[in-house]
Amino acid sequence: MRVGLFVTCLVDGMFPDVGDATVRVLERLGHEVDMPMAQTCCGQMHINTGYAREALPLVRRHVGAFEGYEAVVAPSGSCVGSVRHQYATLAAAAGDEALAAAAADLASRTYELSEFLVGVLGVTDVGAYYPHRVTYHPTCHSLRLLRVGDAPTRLLRAVAGLELVELAAAESCCGFGGTFALKNADTSTAMLADKMRDVLSTGAEVVTAGDSSCLMHIGGGLSRLRAGVRPVHLAEILASTPTAASTVAPPAAASPAASVARTAR
Repeated sequence: MRVGLFVTCLVDGMFPDVGDATVRVLERLGHEVDMPMAQTCCGQMHINTGYAREALPLVRRHVGAFEGYEAVVAPSGSCVGSVRHQYATLAAAAGDEALAAAAADLASRTYELSEFLVGVLGVTDVGAYYPHRVTYHPTCHSLRLLRVGDAPTRLLRAVAGLELVELAAAESCCGFGGTFALKNADTSTAMLADKMRDVLSTGAEVVTAGDSSCLMHIGGGLSRLRAGVRPVHLAEILASTPTAASTVAPPAAASPAASVARTAR
């Protein structure tokens, strides 16, 4: 299958290893993966903060960038949620019926990584090896908007060497929520404190999730506590092999240009 990698701004700009890992997993399963160089921000941030007019050109660009792919896969539930549940409505509200139709078509072909692997490909064992104690945080958009269900945990349970530890109050929000963390900092911090307490109570070495944004928020809090718990994206765990699994480190920041070069196929 020819798959388009929807890398997302945060992965491209700050966590390029997540994009690389997504490509490795898909290629390991025999799929051809391209990263369209025309893609930019998908516009989720603009839409969610009320800038519909400014988001429309980004929607149009994104729809055009991924034309012709059998499937479009992203390591982010929140960005996929925007394409699936906001694009066509936004275009229709602007009176652009052609764009609305194209957006609806793209929505039907766009998937978060875990739902693509389990729900579309019917795969749970991707041949990964990761000998660590791990707990999983289900992010809000993947849980409530995309309804990926237990796809991520099914994938994690199939990883050789991995011990999956249940997270208490797992479905509670971590407090990030994009601009929510900036506009409601005190509430966000309180929610983060609850999430960190639950993560630490598991005794896990690693906390994982399907969105780099939530992991950035949780990982930032844990780093300030010097807790020794690492945030690692689900894609990185699924891409791990016996030679690389014991050396996985928190993702390093990189420039957008550098990450594009690394993930382009």
